Amino acid sequence: MERRALSRTLCVYCGSNDAVPRGYLDLADEVGAGLAARGWSLVWGGSSAAMMGAVARAARRGGAHTVGVIPRGLVELERADPGADELLVVEGMRERKALMDDRADAFLALPGGLGTCEELFEVWTSRYLGMHAKPVVLLDPDDHWDGLLRWVRELRSRGFATQTAMDALVVTRTVDAALDACAR
Repeated sequence: MERRALSRTLCVYCGSNDAVPRGYLDLADEVGAGLAARGWSLVWGGSSAAMMGAVARAARRGGAHTVGVIPRGLVELERADPGADELLVVEGMRERKALMDDRADAFLALPGGLGTCEELFEVWTSRYLGMHAKPVVLLDPDDHWDGLLRWVRELRSRGFATQTAMDALVVTRTVDAALDACAR
């Protein structure tokens, strides 16, 4: 299948655990379809499992180019996606994140676990420190991240985070709002 020219690459962080409720898979599917409809490409963690797989399959169904980046040690555990247009197998997590960062024009975190949280914090921190100017967006349709956001606001109130840091993350509730924020 021939892919159309793409003007933006979106890095999506999300869960690879199959135990998540169906609604999260549907959300990932909607994100993949939405980015493809905008003519964007996807860079993601390279897994075919759970939300990671759902976002990539939906993106490809919509004609998007997909680039998966997965550490060699996770190829079996996270079920590397054989359908990826490009599947980059790297040695470790730091190399994975560096390649994803390099390829991305914007970052979008969906509901996820510790890995998603860690990836979000890294790109959010580097954004507010001025190491990049790419949008960092959190899609939180059902208050999945509410506890984390409360804690970060508490950091702000205690002087451990600045308003500049807070402003470096855009929190959205809908897929369209998240993708619009990624386009800025």
